[in-house]
Amino acid sequence: MQSRHYSRRTEKSYCHWIKRYVIFNHMRHPKEMGETEINTFLSHLALKRKVSASTQNQALSAILFLYRHVLKRDVGDLGDVIRARKAKHLPVVMTREEVRSVLDRMKGETRLIACLMYGAGLRISECLRLRVHDIDFKTNQIVVRNGKGSKDRLTMLPGRAREPLQDHLEDVKRLHDCDLADGYGQVQMPYALARKYPNAGRFWGWQFVFPQKNRWVNSETGEQGRHHLHESVIQKAMRVAVQKAGILKHATCHSLRHSFATHVLEAGYDIRTVRPQWCTRMCSIAGGRGCKAPWILCDSVTAAVYRENSLCVHTAHEKIDNCFRV
Repeated sequence: MQSRHYSRRTEKSYCHWIKRYVIFNHMRHPKEMGETEINTFLSHLALKRKVSASTQNQALSAILFLYRHVLKRDVGDLGDVIRARKAKHLPVVMTREEVRSVLDRMKGETRLIACLMYGAGLRISECLRLRVHDIDFKTNQIVVRNGKGSKDRLTMLPGRAREPLQDHLEDVKRLHDCDLADGYGQVQMPYALARKYPNAGRFWGWQFVFPQKNRWVNSETGEQGRHHLHESVIQKAMRVAVQKAGILKHATCHSLRHSFATHVLEAGYDIRTVRPQWCTRMCSIAGGRGCKAPWILCDSVTAAVYRENSLCVHTAHEKIDNCFRV
């Protein structure tokens, strides 16, 4: 899987399902099993375990990878395997007032991360993996590298998050300087860049924007550095803020991303303009400059224009363009 550049999460998930497949069949070697055992296992997941369609498909993909690429054996017809019914779920979208209420109940670093996820439409993994050189304050842009599907894209930097983010980076810079003075400060580099540029891991631009409080130890080299925050830290803070705000919706960190897209569309922007900020396709056309962040996180001028013209979003759209036309 590593030779095929599968992500670590995919590698972990595939190993998990292959292990469960072997245990379900009483520890028999996969070479001794075939279509019948695969069909029985997948039917068990759907009927007994009540898993979702995406979970069952993930288990099937893991087993097929085992037989096709590891055991070099083609799997025949699986027959009438019982598949979980694929349901269509509507995304959870919070109103602007609900987003504001949630953000007001978050503090410090977690609030800043939530602001970026909402104001830039970032996934939680994309936000936590940001490095210092991915943020361009001159053009108010954020470069999302190696996102979903191993693709890069550009998105906007929310105006309200600009100054807090600069103050946060100053604190991170002082922490990094202290680590360098103590003989540490090495950050994990992507792919083989650590061998190509041995000292690049100590440079300021490669450091994570949201580092952990404690240093991690590289088991291979013994070097110590700071990895980015774990997703559970932000997820817990988001869950507590939603509860304190009295919101009954099942709002998660990903709901901020859906809310971002919805609120920008409600402001009068075309879907072809919003899509490059939200995903990768058409990114080269808009270049990440197609629209501004939602008004809750925009500059005060943008927010005033939007509130003044809340009954006529198209007029507000034109005024915003005039204020920020470059």
